[in-house]
Parts: sequence; structure tokens; C-alpha cells
Amino acid sequence: MTVAIVDYGSGNLHSAEKAFQRMSREGTGEAITVTADPEIVRRADRIVLPGVGAYADCRAGLDAAPGMVEALEERAHRGGAPFLGICVGMQLMATVGREFQDTAGLDWIPGEVVKLRPDDDRLKVPHMGWNELIFGAHPLFEGIAEGAHAYFVHSYQFRPRDPALRLAHVAYGEMVTAAVGRDNLAGTQFHPEKSQETGLRLIANFLAWSP
Repeated sequence: MTVAIVDYGSGNLHSAEKAFQRMSREGTGEAITVTADPEIVRRADRIVLPGVGAYADCRAGLDAAPGMVEALEERAHRGGAPFLGICVGMQLMATVGREFQDTAGLDWIPGEVVKLRPDDDRLKVPHMGWNELIFGAHPLFEGIAEGAHAYFVHSYQFRPRDPALRLAHVAYGEMVTAAVGRDNLAGTQFHPEKSQETGLRLIANFLAWSP
């Protein structure tokens, strides 16, 4: 069993790799592979897409990796492999990102990525630091306590067209999407690899998830 963490030049790969390796050792024992090879992604049992930086830059990086978008479409979108997007990796599942310009997303979960607009001038953008998660029932949040905090650093958020696909949110002068998902696809705006016990539990849940 393998987990492919996609390397397309736009992710916090070292921290993510270490966190997934740790939880694999403590639980499922799956092999964690950081890869830029679309063939490895096609064969993976689970896929993780990190993302750090501007939306358009991340999309351009993904498009510049030969065959990677096609492999992700084949294995995750159509093939049903459990998929986890992190930060901009989650946002790329949207229909469009509106950071500086309109940039087409993968359109796996209909919606748009828009600038944070908190209604309190004391709340700064980017939203950076710890915030309390508000979440419903989903296997990724199993065993995570109500009131758990996660670590965020972002200026834009994923606004899904169907609010039911928002798995979690935080209050930051407005309702800010913290996680989205449908079927075998899920994503977190926060960084589980930096969110200590809460993030590690979510990673362990993803490694055991059978959508």
C-alpha cells in the first residue's frame, strides 16, 4: 500500500512527508512516497496534494509537471483513490481561483477561491495562526475533540457552491472554510502537518479512510 505525496514545486513537502511517515509507522504501515512521477501517482493507493503560495503559481506548477494533472484525474477524480489536498492543494479542487486573476481549477468540487474579508478590522489578512475548528461528522474528524485547534496561514478561502460540501469551518470575522470534501475527495485549508495532535489524528484518519 502506497501514499503518493505529489511534488510539483509548490508544497511544504518535508514537513508533510515526516508527519505522514510518523502516522503510517504508528498505524497503517503504508509506504509514503514524495514523487513527481505521474506513473507512481497512477499506482498509488492514496494521494496527497500539498500547496503553498499563490493559486495561479500552484496551478502553473501542476500543469508544468508532465502528465500529472491527467494522472490525478485518472486515479483520484475518476478512479476513487482517497485524495487529500492541503492548503492551496485543497483550493485547486475548486472551479476557479480568484487570486489576482481568474485561474481555472481542477473543478472537482464546484466553487470558487476568494479573498478573506473579515468584518472586524482587528482581524488581519493573511489569517495566520491557530483557530478553533467547527466540524460535522466525517471519518477524517473521527476522534478529534470538539474545540480542537488547527494551524492556518492563508489570505483566500474555498467557497463551495454547495455548502454541504464544507466539512469544517472557523470563525474569522466570517465563516471561513477549513475543510471540504465529497466521495473520496477531501481537503483542508489548515496544515495538518503543523497542527500537532489534531493534525496528526486527521492524517491517521486519512490513512485509514475507506470512502
